[in-house]
Amino acid sequence: MRLPLRCSSIVLLALAALPLQATTLLVNAHIHTMDPSRPEATALAWKDDGRLLAVGDTADLQKQFPGSTIEDAKGATVIPGLIDAHGHMLGLGMTHIQVDLVGSASRAEVVSRLKAAAAKLPAGVWLIGRGWDQNRWADKHFPSAADLDAAFPDRPVYLERVDGHASWANTAAMKHATKSLDGDWQPEGGRIERVGKRATGVLVDGAQALVGQAIPPLTHQQTRDAYKAAFADAVAAGLTGVHDPGVSLQDFKVLQEMAAAGEIPLRLYEMADGNHEALDWLCNQGGRWADASGRLQMRTVKLYMDGALGSRGAALLADYSDDHGNKGIFVTSPEAYRTAVDKAYRCHVQVATHAIGDRGNRHVLDTYQAVLGDHADSDHRWRVEHAQIVALDDIPRFASLHLIASMQPTHATSDMPWAEQRLGAERLKGAYAWQRFIQEKVPLAFGSDFPVEQVNPMLGLYAAVTRQDLNGQPPAGWLPDQRVSRIQALAGFTRGAAYASFMEDQVGALRAGMRADFVVLSGDPLTVPPRQIADLKPLSTWVDGKAVYRAGTTNAAP
Repeated sequence: MRLPLRCSSIVLLALAALPLQATTLLVNAHIHTMDPSRPEATALAWKDDGRLLAVGDTADLQKQFPGSTIEDAKGATVIPGLIDAHGHMLGLGMTHIQVDLVGSASRAEVVSRLKAAAAKLPAGVWLIGRGWDQNRWADKHFPSAADLDAAFPDRPVYLERVDGHASWANTAAMKHATKSLDGDWQPEGGRIERVGKRATGVLVDGAQALVGQAIPPLTHQQTRDAYKAAFADAVAAGLTGVHDPGVSLQDFKVLQEMAAAGEIPLRLYEMADGNHEALDWLCNQGGRWADASGRLQMRTVKLYMDGALGSRGAALLADYSDDHGNKGIFVTSPEAYRTAVDKAYRCHVQVATHAIGDRGNRHVLDTYQAVLGDHADSDHRWRVEHAQIVALDDIPRFASLHLIASMQPTHATSDMPWAEQRLGAERLKGAYAWQRFIQEKVPLAFGSDFPVEQVNPMLGLYAAVTRQDLNGQPPAGWLPDQRVSRIQALAGFTRGAAYASFMEDQVGALRAGMRADFVVLSGDPLTVPPRQIADLKPLSTWVDGKAVYRAGTTNAAP
């Protein structure tokens, strides 16, 4: 029966008088919201859809939202969900199935770790590892196939350097190369290390595929399992989002399948792997794609300009200080790079380019400027990934072109023992120069580049604030004028990363209307003694108002 108009009005007024219903309240917390309009709070309220209804004081929100489920933080510190603006998810997952060589102090230690792993493999199966770094060894020289051959005369061995920009193969693996590695030729965008005309076993950048493409690819199930392992690692580290640079269309389809099944517990901002199938597909989607859950999207292409500093592949304007005659490598030819940037521009796709050396960065800036033209002040948010060594007069160009510098603080503390040997003192003025970018008002997005570095964002916060290693060296910090404040460091992993993914209205801060993505920590990164920042642990990680990780549990819930 239809109610009379007067009765309907009474019912509506009565409903309006009822208190708002929040599904959940987080109370008794010390919350750093990263919202300038209310920097601190003690409580959050949200509904089942994962949207924050209110951010405020515990007593006020308990009165405003009676009957809600209570999550008592018991005085713990809460910050917005941490976002790694540059981390390789599949690479992280594959660390669970490859031999971990990170931290190995010598060739002998590498071989020892490999022998232990090989004992569990069937005969003839490739032995794959990652993480070696010759800069940690006494002689600091590249290894050779001979270092592996005695222990593995028949089994193919292929080992990626810690930065992923060089690989070390034994003779059995080099026999699978697509063409002879000996001679005086070099592949485009890469370098085969040789003594005379004989390949030593080390392949830099574009040369890696000559052997690497012979490795049997992951199966569909292995890819799913690797992603699941990476998801668990990420949320346990306090990450609620990752910008994943360089995913193939085949692997992205696996992620789409997992998103549709509700198996992704954090937000993935995927980037197509160069001018290949994934970019073609993205262009056909109008330049962007997102799943309904908000956990998976793609609107960016990841391109490569040069190699890495540790393997002397970063493209420099002048010779390496410790390798005269070597200015590094353009991994992508300038012509092919311009073609890819033009294509992305036409497709309305965000461009993110790996550039480490000052010559690599300058060529990226020149190309961006040429392609953007009169539209450089548009809201394109193109990015430079790493922006690691930049000529001082090029830093203001990032601002004038409205670019984002996507940088990784732990790269500075990992590279500081040997960076001056590569570059000399003068070029260090533009190296890992976070404050110089901030002074030019260039937006910074912080990340780790895992698995090159550890997935733990607390190490990034610590490195950004101190520019010291975990032993507190050097005492004043390395190039200490480029340290950032604690709030600037936290902003790089929250608001800055959110802005770099066009999500600043959704994540990166805690205020009404935004996603309930946050981390409950064991201490306060803004007040604990600096060294203790690195030791802080997530007690729980929340995405869309659901706990996807709790300390002491084993499984992440999507």
